[in-house]
Amino acid sequence: MKRRQYLAAGLSVPLLAGCLDGQTDNGDTTNAEPTDSTTSTEPGSPDSDGIYVQPFVENMLTAGTTASGEYEFGVFYTFPHQFWTVTGTERSEQPRSDDHSLHLMASVWDSETETVLPNTGLSVEITRDGDLVSEEVIYPMFSQRMGFHYGANFKLGDNGTYSVTVSIGGTDLRRTGSFEGRFEDPASATVDFDFTKEQRDKLTTQDIDAGGDPGAVEPMDMGMLPIGRAKDPADLPGTVLGSTTADGITYVVTSIGDERFGDETYVAVSARTRYNALLVPAMGLSGTITRDGETVYDGAFERTLDPELDYHYGALVDGVATGDELSLSVDVPPQVARHQGYETAFLDTPTVDMTL
Repeated sequence: MKRRQYLAAGLSVPLLAGCLDGQTDNGDTTNAEPTDSTTSTEPGSPDSDGIYVQPFVENMLTAGTTASGEYEFGVFYTFPHQFWTVTGTERSEQPRSDDHSLHLMASVWDSETETVLPNTGLSVEITRDGDLVSEEVIYPMFSQRMGFHYGANFKLGDNGTYSVTVSIGGTDLRRTGSFEGRFEDPASATVDFDFTKEQRDKLTTQDIDAGGDPGAVEPMDMGMLPIGRAKDPADLPGTVLGSTTADGITYVVTSIGDERFGDETYVAVSARTRYNALLVPAMGLSGTITRDGETVYDGAFERTLDPELDYHYGALVDGVATGDELSLSVDVPPQVARHQGYETAFLDTPTVDMTL
């Protein structure tokens, strides 16, 4: 069923969009100017490259939250969604259809630090009264309202109680600090929810007048549920060496002389969206550091999960000094599906240069 058909059924539109089971956002729903972690204006519209304000916002309902081992799981749903998958640099539209009943979303995070966990290979099994309704690996996704999560459209049957079993295989990211050796084991958890007209009538949508303009809507207030928002640069460990912005991504670079990373200097790149500072995952990032015309480092910045740096891209370097030149290249754009507002961004990111 299409989003507009829900509206035609007489659903109300919230004054403050993006509520989660009755909770609403604090403040405006759009952010058309840079946050304090960004420094440049962003070109773009639905017809060109760049981040733009998505044309509508919706609320979502919580199917349930639960824990298994060291993981916390949350399962949510809303109207069926159009979205785009990404393979390499190619984008493919995944349209919603009249057969779709809902857009199901799942989040996984560390129960101790509330760090959102990507790269887990998350799959969903939906059953009703013990009978299989659907089973598939769902997409890692990125949206302006929820940041990184997993999601897909599903077709359900009649009204009733459904069981959703979420399974992960553990993350294949490099982990450092207290995360080293964690998040390796598979886990699964099940939540039950009632899919009825009464529940679906709680779903609402609201058009955004600024839809299509440069900018982004505010992330929803998820209460106690994390959404993968980057730390303020002042709160990152080590010495912040600088930042720069390109193609909607702000790169904040910090150096850390901590032996837990090795004998050399650890240079970390915290990549976040220029609007709202949502962590940008699943890129292939490389860089070159030069000093007085000589190459100090040339190689990959590896995707890494750390309790203090969160999701970032890091490399061990034989020291850094004031005046060093850093050139960063996105060899592979973020390999995550995108909701509206992000589908034209992060696909052709230019090399960025900065003086440390």
